Amino acid sequence: MIDIKYFKEYREKLGFSNQAEVKTFFGAKDIAPTVDYKYIKLLNDRLCEMIIKIDSSVSSEIRLDSMDIFCKENITEVFEKLKKHKVIQRLNNQGRRPEEVYFSWMRGFVISSYFLNALSQIFEVDIKDIDLIGDDDLVDIKTFKRTPKADLQVNLRNGEKIRIEVQSGFQGVNDIKQHKVLEARKIKREEGVSSLVVHFDLFNGQAAFVKTDEIDDDNVNWITRQQMEGQTVFNIDQNFFVWKLIENPIKFSDLSFL
Repeated sequence: MIDIKYFKEYREKLGFSNQAEVKTFFGAKDIAPTVDYKYIKLLNDRLCEMIIKIDSSVSSEIRLDSMDIFCKENITEVFEKLKKHKVIQRLNNQGRRPEEVYFSWMRGFVISSYFLNALSQIFEVDIKDIDLIGDDDLVDIKTFKRTPKADLQVNLRNGEKIRIEVQSGFQGVNDIKQHKVLEARKIKREEGVSSLVVHFDLFNGQAAFVKTDEIDDDNVNWITRQQMEGQTVFNIDQNFFVWKLIENPIKFSDLSFL
């Protein structure tokens, strides 16, 4: 008789005490892929090349003093820290290779670090007045994750604080995920602090400023992005792009639509 009792006996003959172990075995989920560090070396080289090209194209007002120091501190040393704490091989996102997830995260991290100087000029504050408050932790895989929490908090000269989410676009598609907007509304409601997405469209050489806590549910720019598993996103209208990266940074105080 083929019944549940038989199923259990069969799995025990295979050497498994529960269904989860069988699924893990047949799906090879217990085998961690070997990280290709030669591939990552090429990815790290590309990160440096990207910054070199960007730095040579943007306004001289925000260019780096030393490309070597920047790449060492924000690429090489960060990579070594992730490798030392065995974070890279555990990165996974919908079946993508850990090297690809690493590169995607690092690309955003590097761009955010690169434009810190520009942000200090835009908000007319010292870099030390920009606090890093993101949830990414370089040594613990449990906290090394994407969350709705903003990357930065700028402490303005008038005592006001504003949360800054730095985004990077590399394909000419510029969106804000819905959960970012929901988190911004929550922060505004509970703490009275406004949130702003600064989106660097590096494909087209421009930057947008979007006050996320003020995006309405009925805004016409809400769309469903099929290539993102049908996620609801806020498509950043061209009108939000007010800074050409080849020109000097604009001033936050001059952004009348905010």
